[in-house]
Amino acid sequence: MDFKQATDRATKTCIALADIAEVSGVTHHSVRRARLDPRTVSYRSPPGGWEQAIAKLARERAGELVKLAEELEG
Repeated sequence: MDFKQATDRATKTCIALADIAEVSGVTHHSVRRARLDPRTVSYRSPPGGWEQAIAKLARERAGELVKLAEELEG
């Protein structure tokens, strides 16, 4: 594995708002609005089950990072 491959895999593991939207079954825009201050007019409630959705993504990405680390360390 070269430097580019390693850094591509490392940076790909970040959880983006689009990823959260996809696993939650809502739009990216809805996730963005749920992050706003609840006092703003544009605020929307977070999608149902957001805790489980983000936990799932975090576990998947953590596993990918552990695998990358193991490969790099030989």
